[in-house]
Amino acid sequence: MERAWYWIYSQSMSLPDTFNPPARPAITRRHHQRLREVYRSAGWPCADMLEVELLAAGLLERRCSPEGFETLRLTDAGIQVLAQAHAGNRAARSPHEALVAQVAKTLGHAGRLAWRGLTLRVALPRDLLAGEPVLDAAQVVSEPHPLWPAEPAVEMAHSASDRAWCMAMPDVFSIRRSSVEAYLEPVVHEIKVSRADLLGDLKRPAKRAAYLAMAGACWYVLGRDAKGRPIAEADEVPAECGVMIVSGHQLEVARPAPRRAVERLPLQVWMSLAQAAPAGRPADDAQGWL
Repeated sequence: MERAWYWIYSQSMSLPDTFNPPARPAITRRHHQRLREVYRSAGWPCADMLEVELLAAGLLERRCSPEGFETLRLTDAGIQVLAQAHAGNRAARSPHEALVAQVAKTLGHAGRLAWRGLTLRVALPRDLLAGEPVLDAAQVVSEPHPLWPAEPAVEMAHSASDRAWCMAMPDVFSIRRSSVEAYLEPVVHEIKVSRADLLGDLKRPAKRAAYLAMAGACWYVLGRDAKGRPIAEADEVPAECGVMIVSGHQLEVARPAPRRAVERLPLQVWMSLAQAAPAGRPADDAQGWL
């Protein structure tokens, strides 16, 4: 018996020598997003595995108040990771923002009102929103959304109780300059300058459905890579969206966007447009003086 206990004791004492701690988890965009949320908030824990990975990586630390409440705080390493992610995003967005401005300017020359960086509320089926951020569960749509993608079978298959609100942020949203609501022709232009960003976007059908739900047509505007080649071919983009390809200061239509009539814009869209200023009219527009 003593020999058996000695063997167990010797094995337990040798565990630290053979135990290899797990490698630091790879930090992804979701980790960066959580770090931003903690930095901007009071630091209340979510108690999920994403938080566990950030704690294990040493990017977050737990603090306990005198009252016994536990909160989270970014460590110095977490601040550095967040700063590096912000610098990378800013560098990546520079060509993206330049193309967004070009598209908005082109739409202005065409006589449309264009908005950049809008955040619009859209109702979508819950099964489409799996893994996507949604608004509070209490804000369930109580009536059919007036701007639904042009698929009646899908619309009838989902009752109002199966839909939820989500937020969509198109790069450019534009309407015609018309005093007749049925003639506004709302259009969404989604700008892509990176192939990896485009392929990741195409894997999110909810995002595409939200764009189609808020407008009568949706275009993907594709930039070019370092060798001057388009980042994708038109047939790589789903058929329900049109495709434009940048050619110098021009936008070439590679495939027209299917259009559908939109009778009116929802009130929440009008409120968003009223609170945001459209992109400025081109300075060389002589019609502005009339």
